[in-house]
Amino acid sequence: MKFTSTKKVWAAFAVVGVIGIGASLVNSSVLPVQQVEAAAASQDNYASEHALQTLMSFYKPALEGQFPGAVSNLTVGKSTRKDVFKAIGDPELPREDVNGYDVYSANMGNPGYAITYQSDKIREIRYFGTNVESQTNIGGITMSMVKQHWFAPNSTTAIKNGKTKQTKLTYIRGDYKLEFIFNSSTNLDHINLLGVFNTNEKV
Repeated sequence: MKFTSTKKVWAAFAVVGVIGIGASLVNSSVLPVQQVEAAAASQDNYASEHALQTLMSFYKPALEGQFPGAVSNLTVGKSTRKDVFKAIGDPELPREDVNGYDVYSANMGNPGYAITYQSDKIREIRYFGTNVESQTNIGGITMSMVKQHWFAPNSTTAIKNGKTKQTKLTYIRGDYKLEFIFNSSTNLDHINLLGVFNTNEKV
């Protein structure tokens, strides 16, 4: 009887062992998925928070006709082309005529710019954001985010850039205005900074 009982006990242990291994396998297959989902959510939150920081960094400088970052000492309507060259160097793509844009491409995590002039003073600065981790920069700025934190724009305009239909949200900031040019509600193409009374406006 004792022998029989012992066999039953070992059989029970064997069953429990199999169940335990099965549970372990289930847990090991579920855990990585949960961890991946948690990591993805954390990364999305990180990108969204930094995109919001980027958005808000334009708010106060715009009142002075300036952008944040590398061009923060340059002012629309005041700084000259020579001042720009001194601040951020020669453009990768210089303007082709007096009304054209000097283009500074995004590289090594630095944002891209395009700058045009009127009477040798900055007429407009365009900000194209970064190529590296763009979702933490303007790549993560959505139309709803802008409206939520900057409230209703002074104007909303449907525009056409070649075959691309875009939406321009314009915010007046003192003597200057910021224009957010969206390809879609979640795809911000670039941001323009120019004087309020500048009538030679381009997209």
